[in-house]
Amino acid sequence: MEMFCYQCEQTAHCTGCTTLGVCGKTPECAALQDVMVHIAKGISQYAHRAKLLGVQNESIDAKVFEALFMTLTNVNFDEAEHVEYIQDMSDVLVKARKLYYDACYDQGKTPELIEGPAQWVGLKTKEELLAFSETVSITMRKIKMDPDIASLQEMLTYGIKGLAAYAHHAYLLGYHDADIFAFVHDALNYMEQPEQDMNTFLEYNLKAGEVNYKVMEMLDKAHTETYGHPVPTEVAITPVEGKAILVSGHDMKSLEELLKQTEGKGVHVYTHGEMLPAHGYPGLKKYPHLVGNFGGAWQLQQTEFAEFPGAILLTTNCLKPPKDEYKGRLFTMDVVGWEDVPKIQNYDYAPLIESALSCEGFTEATVPSESKTITVGFGRNAVLGVADKVIGAVKSGDIKHFFLIGGCDGAEFDRNYFTDFADSAPQESVILTLGCGKYRFNKHEFGTVAGLPRLLDLGQCNDAYSAVQIALALADAFECGVNDLPLSLIISWFEQKAVAVLLTLLHLGIKDIRLGPNLPAFITPNVLKVLVDTYDLKPIGHVQEDMKMILEPATVS
Repeated sequence: MEMFCYQCEQTAHCTGCTTLGVCGKTPECAALQDVMVHIAKGISQYAHRAKLLGVQNESIDAKVFEALFMTLTNVNFDEAEHVEYIQDMSDVLVKARKLYYDACYDQGKTPELIEGPAQWVGLKTKEELLAFSETVSITMRKIKMDPDIASLQEMLTYGIKGLAAYAHHAYLLGYHDADIFAFVHDALNYMEQPEQDMNTFLEYNLKAGEVNYKVMEMLDKAHTETYGHPVPTEVAITPVEGKAILVSGHDMKSLEELLKQTEGKGVHVYTHGEMLPAHGYPGLKKYPHLVGNFGGAWQLQQTEFAEFPGAILLTTNCLKPPKDEYKGRLFTMDVVGWEDVPKIQNYDYAPLIESALSCEGFTEATVPSESKTITVGFGRNAVLGVADKVIGAVKSGDIKHFFLIGGCDGAEFDRNYFTDFADSAPQESVILTLGCGKYRFNKHEFGTVAGLPRLLDLGQCNDAYSAVQIALALADAFECGVNDLPLSLIISWFEQKAVAVLLTLLHLGIKDIRLGPNLPAFITPNVLKVLVDTYDLKPIGHVQEDMKMILEPATVS
């Protein structure tokens, strides 16, 4: 099959993957995901109209969000699971149609005849689905649309996928919001309207940013009310002797359930990738067998997983095609999937634990003699707890600038820019970081400034909420706007959650963001011009030139 996919930063030639996804996704998998998004739009067409009549259904809403999460980059590659999931979505679409029709009849209204994805009829076989996918592919939609409308539609789609992923994590912890579900149904419904215009799509994209901010706030609340506010914590980055399980991804509930089930089993649990911030939460760090972090960012997993002498769990993205060296001891769960890799169901980790106990684990010979640590846990509560000290240091001139250097990591050599930028930051500056992009430099020695660590790890990519809260508090203290602060955002992006965060920053009116290593391939020159003219969005350039441009303007007094 032919394919076209440009939803992530690493898309081939910075234009689009056309034969095989750089992520490892096959053309067939990409096509099935196109069908899933199409059905999600059909469900939303009904759910949106039902909402206008005052009716919602949480199970329908949650299914759409779960489906959108499943189509993110590096989440699920299992074609058979996609086919099965599409059948479930077909049933949900019928349920959504009934919800809308019943609401109409109850209120004495005639149901609207809805064209487009709402008319989906459940196709059963993979071959039927692949044939149908050609009619709803990105390529086909680009042919039918004005290029700028298509660009904004894709940006909105990817932003929605990102916020759906964050909302899914909160949902697993029992936190959800009917208005968030309603916006996604509204936006997906608008994509199928016969008349669309650029200004309205820009408004929807900014609204997606606003809603994602609400989602991140909800997820922050879910994490902090469940596990407590993160506190500065030293995390071992060298292993200890014993049986071992490595947990990668993003989901804290999955880790918590595993920690409960491994108590007293003689198994040590390690975090990997975006799970590193778990060590800062009091409700998770209380487990003594959560012993440290192993490895770095997601793109290194094929090497690091092969080196890890235990069982491995992928809770969410980012999954790379597994190698034979560890495929037999790799497990997935929730939306993640790979053919022939066992999947944990209903948090029953017995197979994972059994695998870990059968592995050699770390031995005296494989444990380094010198233990090393890094520090995490500088969430908004921790940083704002020393706000007076920070403000005083800025007023005295001890701290002259703040750099937020973070986001996603990836494999390109150009991402060394973020390492070099962090290493080049003046001694009188503080580096805030979040997301897996921090693995580029979080083991470097940055020392202190004004008695504070120069490197403050705020947490996961979704903890951009913490960064915004810190910035707003500083702006309030100095009686200025966020854009007037001595604060610069140097953002590394990779997948759709990063798109959602970027839309949030644009919604908040934050300007002069440097984005890289490449600008999104789905943004047309006209759309880019709007972003540049309105928000002064910039691609990253050369470190020293960018640093000079940033530090020349006057700082807050």
